[in-house]
Amino acid sequence: MSLPPDIPQGIADALEYLQHHLQELTERQHAFENNINTTLVALAMQLQQLIQLVANPSLPAVPNTPPPPVPSPLVSPPPALMVRRTRPKLFCPPDFNGECHNGRAFFNSCSLYIRLALEQFQDEQERILWALTFFKGGRAAKWSKNVFCQEANTGIFPIQTWGEFEQQFQLHFFPVNVEADTINTLEGTSYHQGNQMVDDYLDGFQALVSNAGYTDPRTLVVKFRRGLQLGIQNQIATMPYRRPTDTDPDTWYTAAWRIDQTRLANEAFQSVLCSVPFTLLKTISA
Repeated sequence: MSLPPDIPQGIADALEYLQHHLQELTERQHAFENNINTTLVALAMQLQQLIQLVANPSLPAVPNTPPPPVPSPLVSPPPALMVRRTRPKLFCPPDFNGECHNGRAFFNSCSLYIRLALEQFQDEQERILWALTFFKGGRAAKWSKNVFCQEANTGIFPIQTWGEFEQQFQLHFFPVNVEADTINTLEGTSYHQGNQMVDDYLDGFQALVSNAGYTDPRTLVVKFRRGLQLGIQNQIATMPYRRPTDTDPDTWYTAAWRIDQTRLANEAFQSVLCSVPFTLLKTISA
């Protein structure tokens, strides 16, 4: 019996177990009934022979053959309910148009999906074909078309393993010089916090300095401080005590995050305060 596609996984597992167990019980019942019928037939034959012997004592004695044993009607305890591990819901990678600045994120998304759902793919070529289904538009669509044209011309798919696909993908869709591009970004202002929350700014900043190969603590502090909103960096720089040192980027990250969280909490409080009627505020103050 097929189940609706939108049924929760836990209920589906329980129903699947019950169906399996019911089938086992039905099979055992049929086997038990067959054994009972065989025993009844054997007993009926022996009874018929005994009746004939009583009616005609000259017949040879019926051998004392015991009837076949009747199987025990006890049913073995059902197996323990096997609860299958529920996988997290997987999302397919986004469509890819071949832009190099999105190449690494797209490839990581494909690799993560394959690792979590490896049983869905029969072989490496199936993984490659699956990834190519997301090559839509731009350079990606042209490259995918070229791959299939090569197959049509030679009769052999030109990429045989996932490792080869990774190499070809990096060659065509990764930035040519990630480190140089990132350094140029950090020398400009496009990475600055702007209207972002500190969480978002910090995530982007750490990715940039990692790609740029920056490890010097003082350089990290300078770059991070320069990109912060002016109000936040001023609050950190003028802290009367426990001010982060200029060689400890982690304390700068933490201080900026705390100031931003305090600001958000205060804004939430002010918004609630503004929504309270003025007459109620006068009553509370009185």
